[in-house]
Amino acid sequence: MQKTRDTGGGELVTSGGKTKIADAVVSKIAGMAAREVGGVHAMGAGMARKVGSVRERLPGGMGGANITQGVAVQVGERQAAVDIDLVVEYGVSIPDLAAAVRDNVVGQIEHTCGLEVVEVNIIVDDIHLPGEPDEDEDKPKPEPRVQ
Repeated sequence: MQKTRDTGGGELVTSGGKTKIADAVVSKIAGMAAREVGGVHAMGAGMARKVGSVRERLPGGMGGANITQGVAVQVGERQAAVDIDLVVEYGVSIPDLAAAVRDNVVGQIEHTCGLEVVEVNIIVDDIHLPGEPDEDEDKPKPEPRVQ
């Protein structure tokens, strides 16, 4: 079998079989990698962030931060493409931030999954201004249902 590009993660297609990596795995890796970069305030377009903030408050294990919010991927046998929606902190250079996010996402996916990342498209949906509340901070917190 012919080896794919050497990305440090090993071969995904070998004489012993194929390794398939689910889109959700790559989405989580991309989401974590993007959030590691300083200057990223939040991820996801306006409506996705609102839905995410509601999900975080749901009882019964349905809550929790959604690492894949603002991330869309396409994963093939050897390659992946990533789309990321960001909210950046005011004063941060958007081109520099986009380059840093792109580099970190590509590095993490290639290292962890062994996939070649063919593109990382970044959409900056908003800028978070100093002193501006997050979308979910300006709403009153619901009263706890149990004590």
